[in-house]
Amino acid sequence: MTIPQESRGSPHTSDTNTLHNTRARIVGTRTGVLADSVVFVVRVFGTVRGAAGRWFGHAAAVVTPLGWGLLLAAPVVLVLGYTLGWVEFVAVGWATIALAVVAVIYLIGRPRIQIELTLPHHRVVAGQPAALQVVARNPRGQRSLPTSVEVPVAQGLVELAIPGLRGDAEYSHEVPLPTSRRGVIPLGPVRTVRADPVGMVRRELVWSDEETLIVHPVTIAAPSTSTGLIHDLEGVTTRDLSSNDLAFHALREYQPGDERRYIHWKSTAKTGTYMVRQFEQTRRSHLAVALSLAPSDFANDDEFELAVSVAGSLGVRAIRDGRSLSVVVSTITPAFAKRPSYGVRALATHRAERLLDDLAVVDLAEGAIGLRDVAHAVADQVGQVSLAFLISGSMTTPAQLRSAAAAFPADVAVIAVVCDPEALPGLRRVAGIDILSVGLLDDLKHALARTAATR
Repeated sequence: MTIPQESRGSPHTSDTNTLHNTRARIVGTRTGVLADSVVFVVRVFGTVRGAAGRWFGHAAAVVTPLGWGLLLAAPVVLVLGYTLGWVEFVAVGWATIALAVVAVIYLIGRPRIQIELTLPHHRVVAGQPAALQVVARNPRGQRSLPTSVEVPVAQGLVELAIPGLRGDAEYSHEVPLPTSRRGVIPLGPVRTVRADPVGMVRRELVWSDEETLIVHPVTIAAPSTSTGLIHDLEGVTTRDLSSNDLAFHALREYQPGDERRYIHWKSTAKTGTYMVRQFEQTRRSHLAVALSLAPSDFANDDEFELAVSVAGSLGVRAIRDGRSLSVVVSTITPAFAKRPSYGVRALATHRAERLLDDLAVVDLAEGAIGLRDVAHAVADQVGQVSLAFLISGSMTTPAQLRSAAAAFPADVAVIAVVCDPEALPGLRRVAGIDILSVGLLDDLKHALARTAATR
């Protein structure tokens, strides 16, 4: 068999026609001095372009918009001054160039100090004082120059002036933080700033990572849920019958499928028929704390802040008592959604601090569903609820409260907590629903301490 001529040869043999590198794209298969010269020029051009790009990148990072404007205006002013013979334009042009030279001098060098941002506590309660520390150290033997430092705090900016430090010296400065209202406050990073007096150039060096301070809502040390208003909820029997529980109800005849361990042998011996025990189904206390985020349920922000504190106090107490707990808030319908979203969003309840972390960021929203829809969502989505706290403001009407309570089965205890500083605090029953009015957070504490006999 004859092998075709074009198929002979080593598979590793290459040809210049098969090259597809940069040289081939520029000069093709040409050789000689001219081709080498073209390749050399292209290489030099690429190197210069890369260096210019890096230089421009560095310049763009330090030159301010004012600096760019003056640098572009200087040659124009000089040309006009020399062309038209205007001495004033010539003076302005050279003065601008002199300012640029001085600005470059300000950028020379690097701070000899080390700067750290320290946040002693990452979680505080609203109203509790908090501060971050900016610590500067000079690890070298020579004295450092004064340095300007900027620390972003929330939406603001704190400027500090660090004085010159001797060798191995340290300087510390505390920055008070705004903790009057709950929320999440981003802090840092700390950066040093070198800038000229005119503002043509500005170079920033970042020295630390960003920190976060979480401001928790105010809560109270509520009485244990094992006593007081809701102490009788654990193990309350229902009208549902079960073949396996704790509360004995009656005896009945044995049926296929019943467990033999529940056979009552004395009754079986008397009647001659197998008799088994029947129980009333008991229920483990499961607390549901539902907070409305609808602005229509609250008269002002103070009512809502009180409502958040009430939800946090109830949730934290239940977590510390080891209760089965669900804390939910309204879902928020997006602005351009085709249909409203009826549901609730569950908050973390495995640890008290995680629940308070979530409550620190909840806020009123125009697209949030109201208390009535929240109650229906809780009844549908949260199973085995034995007690439901529905928390809203003074704008929720009694009719809405009754409709919210009607969403739950008859064996679920429902307490509507109305946060209204103008109303008299107390627990009252109106049209089949328990309404707890609180004007201060301490009112909740007194209500939870009441005996269950008052219900």
